Amino acid sequence: MTLWLGLRLSLRGGREAAVRLALVATAVAMGVTVLLSTVALFNAFQVTAGRPCWECTTGSAPGGRALGATPGAVLWNHRQDFYAGRPIKRLDVAVLDGRTPTPTVPGVPALPGAGHYYVSPALAELMDDVPREQLADRFPGARAGLIGRAALSGPDDLVVVVGQTSDELAAMAGTVAVDAVAATPVADDTTALYEHGFGIAAIGLIFPLLVLVGTATRLAAARREARFAAIRLAGATSRQISAIASVDAALCALLGTLAGIAVFQALRPALAGVAITGSRFFPDTVAPTALQYAAVVAGVPLAAAGAALWSLRRVRITPLGAAREVRASAPGWWRVLPLLAGLGLFAGPVFAGGDDPNAVLVDVGLGLIMVGLVVAGPWLTMLAARLAARVTSGAATLLAAQRLAADPKSAFRSVNGIVLAVFIGTAVAGIVPAVVSGQTAAGGGTLKEVMRVSFGYGEAAEGLPLPPGTASELLAEVRAHPGVTVLPVYRRAETPASPGGPPPCHPGPGCRLDFLLGHVVECGALTGFPAFGRCAPGARSVTADFNRLLTSDNMLSVDRNLPIVDAANPAAPRGSGNSEKHDRTASAGLPLAAVLIRAPDPAIREQIRTLLTPYVARSGSAEMPQTFAEVAQARAVLLDQVERVALAIVALTLVVAGCGLLVSVAGGVVERRQPFTLLRLCGTPTRTLSRVVLLETAAPVVLAALVAAAAGFGVAEPVLAQLAIRSAPTALPGPAYFLTVGGGLLAALLVILAGLPLLRRVTAPDTARFE
Repeated sequence: MTLWLGLRLSLRGGREAAVRLALVATAVAMGVTVLLSTVALFNAFQVTAGRPCWECTTGSAPGGRALGATPGAVLWNHRQDFYAGRPIKRLDVAVLDGRTPTPTVPGVPALPGAGHYYVSPALAELMDDVPREQLADRFPGARAGLIGRAALSGPDDLVVVVGQTSDELAAMAGTVAVDAVAATPVADDTTALYEHGFGIAAIGLIFPLLVLVGTATRLAAARREARFAAIRLAGATSRQISAIASVDAALCALLGTLAGIAVFQALRPALAGVAITGSRFFPDTVAPTALQYAAVVAGVPLAAAGAALWSLRRVRITPLGAAREVRASAPGWWRVLPLLAGLGLFAGPVFAGGDDPNAVLVDVGLGLIMVGLVVAGPWLTMLAARLAARVTSGAATLLAAQRLAADPKSAFRSVNGIVLAVFIGTAVAGIVPAVVSGQTAAGGGTLKEVMRVSFGYGEAAEGLPLPPGTASELLAEVRAHPGVTVLPVYRRAETPASPGGPPPCHPGPGCRLDFLLGHVVECGALTGFPAFGRCAPGARSVTADFNRLLTSDNMLSVDRNLPIVDAANPAAPRGSGNSEKHDRTASAGLPLAAVLIRAPDPAIREQIRTLLTPYVARSGSAEMPQTFAEVAQARAVLLDQVERVALAIVALTLVVAGCGLLVSVAGGVVERRQPFTLLRLCGTPTRTLSRVVLLETAAPVVLAALVAAAAGFGVAEPVLAQLAIRSAPTALPGPAYFLTVGGGLLAALLVILAGLPLLRRVTAPDTARFE
């Protein structure tokens, strides 16, 4: 009977009950949609990260590289290529004995023989769209088929498996004999980073969603408390009141959950196109599991019922508990201390100097900032309200300020979910554009079109420099392309050993330690690359250290090391060539360690990359031809993804906060129906009452966003100071940040305005009652 009464009050309680049911269900539906979307993307990432990592295969055959040492073994050479900044996973294989079973790659029916190759669908489409000399000529032979999805991370993956002869592949350094293909899940630093990011996103979303559900279920709580108190005076027990309230809240949440699941299903096709990791997921993997659906369907109504029971705790104490209101104490100034202490601990070690700030202090400072933002919110709200009451004379502002000052904790409670999201989003949006800009602007922005290819420093494990004859052939072929500027980097014949002990100065511009100068460059060729520096007057060739430039994947580190050549670089000794022609330069007879090529035409760059591929393979180098713009882009892609995820969390949190504010507006209007009606009878215009509701609801949102954004900038600036980026000294977010935060706040204000028409209807003078 009690449950039936609860259902009857919820479904047949008049217009007010119907409006409340619709608002609560809508708010819960929004939250469930966001929650399921996050879970679905995480599931897709887990499926991708859990696929067999055939790329992780290393030499496993007992015979090592020896041909035919192990029956069924294949020769295996895996490396990464590039096309227009897009990475290509390339695997060269050679079957040693076709009469015995051999391992194979998932998604490939059998390893291709010499003269054949398999490609992923995305790479096949790309090869068909561009000229052969730019891409297809890198893969000798004919296409044998397409690679299945078992070997791919997503539909955009570029993968090729090329069949070679055993002699050709055995001559390539880095080739190993393999008798089993790795089937372990993908597990690397990037995977751990994304898992950590999903965890932060979950925390950033679940907190405001819980706030939304709690706010929604407390809609018109004061009027419901009075109604339930009356039922208790009529003889109902505390347990019966709890059951009625639970049924009401659970029903609203259940309807909202089912609506949220329906909305999520409609959004799934668009969600499958989101590239969280830089590549789209396969569409069928972007879905929650049956257990997760069941958890949402059961958990959300239970959470709503719990929030409803907590909101009625006064009624359960005594039937007159709802009428015995005690004004809460005002929040104290001490609430701002954790925020200030956190900012000081985080920024202090950075601005105090030193290359390595105390990590413990930085982590403690960051934690205090996040806690302090939530703790300080009510006090800042009260302070702003009192200040507004003193400096303004408008009736609407005075009424709104007095209400905020009277109960700042309740006013801030509905918006505290956005604080952490805006803080994290501002910090990330302030750091990422500066770092990306610094990566792109390395060398004054003149390195974007420069391609680097390293053949080796001298050790076989890192590749071997090209012999002088092969180097001359390669350089002639590269220079034959129009508009190309070339800087050969030769391996120094004899490099002094390290003297031991601390160096006399920090290696870098102005400090050239001879035992580190393992390369030789010609000063005439160096003039085509001014970012690398210039030789001392009269020098024809100098020794230099190009290792960081040729191997680093961090352009900020490269930029800090520029210029590589200056007056401190010693002249190179004369070459060891046998002819008089070669004796004219210090580089004569030296092996070619690397080559730097400027090619403004993208088509020419891809042709040169195709030309360089066999030379790199023969040298055994793991460094494939890559422009510095592509080096910067590889890191920028990850940083941009982090920024997009952070801004997405901010946007979703602001939307959720807007829905919560709509619920708060509707609940506040319904709860203050009688005083607002009396104010209208006294001659107060409806627009004045609307401004009161708008100000007291919007002010905490704007204040929370401003405080969180200021704290975010306070974190971003020390980080950039520590990075010492030459080209981007200020933490200034890009347009996407301002559009996200500004658009989100505007959307929240529009949502609040959407609830104001209810004020006119419920405060009509003919509905006034004087109990």
